[in-house]
Parts: sequence; C-alpha cells; structure tokens
Amino acid sequence: MRIPYEYAVIQAVPRVERGELINVGVVLYCQRRDFLEARTHLHDERLRALDPAADVKAIREALTSWEATCTGAGAAAGMSQGERFRWLVAPRSTILRAGPVHMGLATDPAEELERLVTLLVR
Repeated sequence: MRIPYEYAVIQAVPRVERGELINVGVVLYCQRRDFLEARTHLHDERLRALDPAADVKAIREALTSWEATCTGAGAAAGMSQGERFRWLVAPRSTILRAGPVHMGLATDPAEELERLVTLLVR
C-alpha cells in the first residue's frame, strides 16, 4: 500500500547575494511510518564552481547536523518528528536551506528517499 510523505530538497547557496544554488540532499518525512531522515551528497567541484572560496568542510558539517536533527539529536531532542521536519524546511537565508515542500506516495519511505537523492542530487 502506498502512503503519503513530504519531502524537500536541501540546497547549498554559497553566496546568498547571488542566489545561485546546488542540490545537496533531501529530507523526507512520513508521519504514518514514523520516518524522518535526511540524506546528503555534496559535490565539491559543483559547489566551488559557484564559489571558489566556499568552506566545503563547514558545509559538510552543517549537512551532518541536518541528518542529526532528523534523529532528534541536540536542540531537536524535545521535538516530535513533525516539528523537526517543519523546523528544517522553514524559510531561511543561510548557506543551507530547504526548497519547497512536495508531497508523494510510496510503499517504503527509505527506498523513496534514496530514489529522490539519486534523481535530484547525485
């Protein structure tokens, strides 16, 4: 049986004033399956094409924090999965941000997350 889920593409915007971005991950939330995960993939050369001075290490660390937030680590410890997802996808003007939230249907949220990362990021 296919069930609904929500997802957003995680975007790196190394120079906010220019508005250029690359997709660096996907965060997927499926309430019915108690599933919230982010998978990331940073392509160094693509990032440096937008900003040769980009701090790749810092961006990787920030992406790791997105993944940790999904698990409830750190400041997200007291939040429900839904609250964590909404916190991650809230609009912001930082080097990492979420694109628009989209909906879909899938039988397995983990498989769907992998499919979306392959399609939209890698």
